[in-house]
Amino acid sequence: MKKNYVSNSQESVRMFKSNLLESLSKVHYTVPIFIYLPVILVCCYMALFKEPISILTFLGLFAGGLFVWTFTEYILHRFVFHYMPKQEWALRIHFIFHGVHHDYPSDAKRLVMPPSASIPLATGFYFLFNALLPAGYVFGFFPGFILGYLVYDISHYAIHHFNFKGKFWKKIKQHHMLHHYQDPTKGYGVSSPLWDKIFNSDFIKKQNG
Repeated sequence: MKKNYVSNSQESVRMFKSNLLESLSKVHYTVPIFIYLPVILVCCYMALFKEPISILTFLGLFAGGLFVWTFTEYILHRFVFHYMPKQEWALRIHFIFHGVHHDYPSDAKRLVMPPSASIPLATGFYFLFNALLPAGYVFGFFPGFILGYLVYDISHYAIHHFNFKGKFWKKIKQHHMLHHYQDPTKGYGVSSPLWDKIFNSDFIKKQNG
């Protein structure tokens, strides 16, 4: 397999001539928490106190949102972020959205999705779920979905910059590092390898012992 360029430093390559666009492409890893934690709390309040949803229904919807996020994460990473177009302009867009992360995987300011991209995506998913679910159910489902996104974004940063001691997180980190440094056509799950196992895109990992 052809080896792609990978920088092992924490340098941040400039992508735009415009200072405004350049600043919008970078974000501190805590920013999604400040944006989406209030969204989760407001939705939970609406579900439990403003809509006729029982506690059990709410918990089921919340768990369903988390589960659907894991699938969405896999689909977006595999079929959107890793789609390789042929046109020059499209390749430029691919580099901006995901290619830069594979070239500079330790760039701390480009490890979580910037609000300029995540807010439109989250809004689109909200209206999609609101259209598909029974009235009011989106307030139980959407916070689970968004919590899944937060776990994905923050764990993605941690995978690249933290040294884990626990066995669980070590396996999660190994899975993602193999995606970066061994084979980018496998290991699309970041917060979980579940869908890689289901869709046969997992790595064959050596077992200890």
